[in-house]
Amino acid sequence: MKKFLLYSSAFIMLFFIFPAICTISPKDETYEASTGDTTSNEVNNNETQNTEETQTQQQENQTSEKYDYQKYKTIKLLHVDTNQIEELNIDEYLYGVVASEMPANFEIEALKAQATVARTYTIFQIINNSAKHENADVCDDFNCCQAWISKDERFARWNAEEAESNWNKIVEAVNSTSGKIITYNGAPINAFFHSNSGGVTESSLNIWGGIDYPYLKSVETSGEDGYTQYSSEVTFSKEELLAKLKEKYQDCEIDFNQENCIQITELTSSGRVKTIKFGNKEIAGTEARTILGLRSTNFTFSINGDNITFSVKGYGHGVGMSQTGADSLAKSGSNYEEIIKHFYTDVEIIEVNSL
Repeated sequence: MKKFLLYSSAFIMLFFIFPAICTISPKDETYEASTGDTTSNEVNNNETQNTEETQTQQQENQTSEKYDYQKYKTIKLLHVDTNQIEELNIDEYLYGVVASEMPANFEIEALKAQATVARTYTIFQIINNSAKHENADVCDDFNCCQAWISKDERFARWNAEEAESNWNKIVEAVNSTSGKIITYNGAPINAFFHSNSGGVTESSLNIWGGIDYPYLKSVETSGEDGYTQYSSEVTFSKEELLAKLKEKYQDCEIDFNQENCIQITELTSSGRVKTIKFGNKEIAGTEARTILGLRSTNFTFSINGDNITFSVKGYGHGVGMSQTGADSLAKSGSNYEEIIKHFYTDVEIIEVNSL
């Protein structure tokens, strides 16, 4: 009987208790190893605590990863002040264009529209005006090509508390539209833009010697009167006005005793001054704008005693996309493609690699 009990106990220990112990132990050890790995937790914590500067760099680095430009990967930028040429990734170049051309506090869809317009303008220049700058594709002079500003200089001009978020917003606008350009009949358009149209844009037919781009037609945009660029005034004395005109036309004479000594003789279809007569000299509205330093050719004038006041609507030549108009449309819910198709007639937005 004792032997039976001894054999029975040994049998139970061998086939039931030992296997149970062996099965439990590995599970407990595995659990302790995973929850007690403090080194891994510290690494994870460090990875999630990125600074804004690191996030910005990562966001900028996504440009080449996001879109593979088969062509136009880089552009040669001429810095006019130094006469130096810098080679940049095209979207990296566009960060500086958008940062210089449009306020960062505009709606993101307006910034996306600006990025797409600027990319299109750049590629149009490369294709059609390659000889404009001897060894460069574009320059940083807004009077010639597009304005451009370096990241460091842009940060120096912004409020320090807003600089990083402003730059991130611009990088997002460029990167999220990477590769997108505007075309008409399969070719990139000459994507002109300006600050404020005064409520209606101008046809290219009335500017720059009457070049009629079919996609640059006059369109109306509401909401632009809410921006500071919408209206302005410039006042000259009669002597000052005549002196300015004589700088260009020495034979100009104005008899201010005559009722029509100054007369707007023709308007464009959008209501801008096409021609204006100062005394014995009739000139184009675009030239009058330059001579008198007016913000646009959408102006009227009044003579009050010894002074002549020019009341101006809008800011810029008025052709193509109005930047404040784009922001107004974005605030009303339009996305960047809808904004672009509002200002440019019968265009398509395609991938640049489709050219």
